[in-house]
Amino acid sequence: MSELGKNVIIILIDGGRVDRARRSSIFTNLQSKSVFFPQTITYAPFTNAAMHALFSGCYGNRNGTNSYWHTYRFKKNKFKTITEYLKDQGYFTCGDAHTKLIVPKQGFDEFHIHEENEVDLSKHHSNLIDLVKTKNDQGSNFFLYLTYSNIHTGMKDEVLKIYNNFSKEYFQNKIINEKRYDVFFSKAENYLEIILQKIQDLNLYENSIILIISDHGISIGEKFGERAYGAFCYDYTIKTFAYLLTNDFTPTEISSQVRHIDFMPTILDLLQIKLEPYYQPLDGKSLYSLINGENFEENIAYSETGNPLDTKKPPRMPNTKSVRTSKWKLIVNEYNNSKELYDLEKDPEENTNLIDTNLEIQETLWKKFLEIQSTSIND
Repeated sequence: MSELGKNVIIILIDGGRVDRARRSSIFTNLQSKSVFFPQTITYAPFTNAAMHALFSGCYGNRNGTNSYWHTYRFKKNKFKTITEYLKDQGYFTCGDAHTKLIVPKQGFDEFHIHEENEVDLSKHHSNLIDLVKTKNDQGSNFFLYLTYSNIHTGMKDEVLKIYNNFSKEYFQNKIINEKRYDVFFSKAENYLEIILQKIQDLNLYENSIILIISDHGISIGEKFGERAYGAFCYDYTIKTFAYLLTNDFTPTEISSQVRHIDFMPTILDLLQIKLEPYYQPLDGKSLYSLINGENFEENIAYSETGNPLDTKKPPRMPNTKSVRTSKWKLIVNEYNNSKELYDLEKDPEENTNLIDTNLEIQETLWKKFLEIQSTSIND
């Protein structure tokens, strides 16, 4: 490690599906160099709430950003973000996205907004890597956050603007939907290959912690009523991927369920930055011991979203929620007062609802769900 210590780079592949990452040669090569988490559960299957949870280490029912409408309700006086922690350590902090709403802005020295339909993100982000490398050469560690938004852009232009959540034409053409998504994902592969080569060319691997992560998956027509994301809490949108590159760990695959909210405390743990007691406690837990092969109790993952049903805009508060282990999931649909229970090992596509079949796990998950609901901060 250099005298400065380690930089931090987070690269978001907006809308990246874990099944596509699994069969990608570029992502497979990345897996061979990293700690790979193929069972990473997002707090929300839409970007702004998912990323506010990742940056704060806390669920949106506590940090305030629990819907599309509530980016500005993030409780910045109660939750300190990873950006702020690093800024306070003297890091130069820089971010880039296609909208200012995606992540909390507290602590950024620079935050760039790109025009998603015009910019070449490979070139744009390579230039930002050059920028932070210059800061590094001048004696400052850096934190760089990059959003690859082109999957989102493609879905917006070719799906969201054309179909609604109940367009039979969309759901009856899953093969076309898969081919369309695969084109989008292949462009993400090309982007990632270029960006990782840039990081290598500038010799940044040795002294950086790099997190490559998806905020949520995207429907290709699995469940009628959700043409893209944000309506349901099924695994094709809430189970994502994460790759952690750092020479602190030997490359490995972690089969256990982890949560987006766990990565902020993990990175701080790697940097030996202590959490400040003046803020609310985190929901996330450091994954340091899990990666090291030590005893680690798997934590329940909580997700929630707002199903718009037949309206054009999502509701202002979540109405679809789930609690998940690596084996089971309970979904609570508040919009119609129904519940769903799935055995994820035997039924990974969540086709057979086992609710009220006298399974003990149902009561266990329901109690955990009520416990999480009771922790919401409403002020």
